[in-house]
Order: sequence, then C-alpha cells, then structure tokens
Amino acid sequence: MKCLTILGLRRLAAAAALSVGIAASLAVTAPPAAAQGATIGQVKTVSGQSFIVRGGARLPATAGDLVVEKDVIETGGDGSIGITFVDNTVFSTGPNSQVALEEFRFDSSEFQGAMVASVSRGTLSVVSGDIARTSPGAMRVRTPTTVLGVRGTRFLVRVGDDR
Repeated sequence: MKCLTILGLRRLAAAAALSVGIAASLAVTAPPAAAQGATIGQVKTVSGQSFIVRGGARLPATAGDLVVEKDVIETGGDGSIGITFVDNTVFSTGPNSQVALEEFRFDSSEFQGAMVASVSRGTLSVVSGDIARTSPGAMRVRTPTTVLGVRGTRFLVRVGDDR
C-alpha cells in the first residue's frame, strides 16, 4: 500500500475541488427541461426577446433548449421562436405571443398521441406532424374564442387585442 505524501494529498484535494466545480457548473448550465419531465420538443430558432416559462421561472430561450409539457412560450415585441416537436410538428411564434403547451403525448412506435396548445396572444404558425396525420382531431389549438381541431395541415393563428 502506498503512502500519500503531503504533495499527493494536495493534488488529490485540488482534483476533487475541480471535479466539484465542474459538476456545479454543469448543473447551472444544464437545460432546465431535465428536471421537469419528458422532452417533447426542441427550440430550433430564436430571435429578440424570447422566453420559456417553466414552473414559475421565466427563462431566456436559446436555440437547442428542450421544451416539456406545460411550458409556456413567450415573445416580446421583437421576438420569435421556432420549435420542432418529437412528432415533427413545427410551431413558429411571432412577436408579442404567448403559447401554452398544455398537453403532449406521443408514442413513436405507434405514431399515436395527442397535443393541445393554447394561444392567448400573438401569432402561431403550425405545420402539423405525425399526431395530426395519424390521429385526426388529436391535435387541438385553443384561442380565447375558439378551439381548432387539426387534421394534418399548415395554418396560422392570430389572437389580437380585440379578441
């Protein structure tokens, strides 16, 4: 058995401290979706003031961020966000928008699922994916005045101040 010298102990302590520092750094910079549930999509494009609201925290959105069920997407006057979901649905929000991702389930082996999103203000452009294609009506988009049942298509929703 080898004896550790004082110099060896110091090196070991320095390496341990460095490891703890790196782990803490990774924990702070890790995508916030990790602790919130299953990933349902990923932010692909971001411009201007754009945020993901999760569990009461309003986080600046960046390309590569993961989104989970119950996230709310918000943009400011110069903001936009593009998200691709795991079923290949694509959402693009425009300026001054708020879109809640209320429900998302998708079985990639059966291509079955359900999706509900609510647009309370702004614009949302949608290219539907596998959920709408394989389960007509399983994708819905709500606004303050209506509910759209999606059956596999492209569309744009605009919710103005005059609702």
